[in-house]
Amino acid sequence: MAKSLVIVESPAKAKTINKYLGPQYIVKASLGHIKDLPKKDLAVDVDNGFEPAYVVIEGKKKLIAELKAAAKKVDNIYLAADPDREGEAICFHLQEELQGSGGKKGGGPQFFRVMFNEITKNSIQKAFEKPAIVNVAKVEAQQARRVLDRLVGYKISPLLWDKVRRGLSAGRVQTVAVRVIVEREREIRAFLKREYWTIDADLAAKKPPAFSARLFKTSSATTEIANVEVGNQAAADAITADLEGVDYIVKSVVTREKRRNPVAPFITSTLQQDASRKLRFSVKRTMMLAQRLYEGVEIGEEGPTG
Repeated sequence: MAKSLVIVESPAKAKTINKYLGPQYIVKASLGHIKDLPKKDLAVDVDNGFEPAYVVIEGKKKLIAELKAAAKKVDNIYLAADPDREGEAICFHLQEELQGSGGKKGGGPQFFRVMFNEITKNSIQKAFEKPAIVNVAKVEAQQARRVLDRLVGYKISPLLWDKVRRGLSAGRVQTVAVRVIVEREREIRAFLKREYWTIDADLAAKKPPAFSARLFKTSSATTEIANVEVGNQAAADAITADLEGVDYIVKSVVTREKRRNPVAPFITSTLQQDASRKLRFSVKRTMMLAQRLYEGVEIGEEGPTG
């Protein structure tokens, strides 16, 4: 009898992990969330601490039955959904459904939470060496977001249908984002345009290197550092005429060491931005490729590696 059941989110990931863990583990996939708020009901008790009423997602009952059957053959269940709030909620709901259906005498199987950020043998083995339990605080954070999604969507969307047009939707994130966009657009429209000029000189001495300098102070300025405001081309031409054909003196040279940090690793938003800007990828394509990389791609004899 296999000793342990491991549940991940995707079948591709399950195949790779199963290769690393060996025959003493059964690795199954939940295919994402197994429970959610029902589509046709608010399902949030606003008078009782905003308690959500989750139900098994339509089409997932057969999967849950298969997982329960697998759970009866093991003593330990390792919940290995993604290491984020959504993954924690998936693990929480899996534990809810599978509790009491294991091979251990006197009750159900023992549950463990394992997390890894890469699908490699070393990362997976380290995660299984130090298993934890489901983080309830993370689960509650995900539930709070889900409840807000539902409340905003169900309460505000009908107002949009009535006041603007049908088919529009409101959301926890998009509603606030639209307000920010509107406020910025109003600021842009209220901005008073004003012409200004800057004056740069390309300078070269007998010894290289050549360099550029920007005018920031004139003889009429009373402070050591003063911004020169050149409001039109006539003023710029007059200053330029005074600067041409004269000698310049380098008053001081300051040398300093500057530390520059490497570019930060990608997060979801910066990955999407760079993929769009440099490769013209859509968000959907970028996330599909990122998911495939995370789950593992075939690398010769090594097989799927993430």
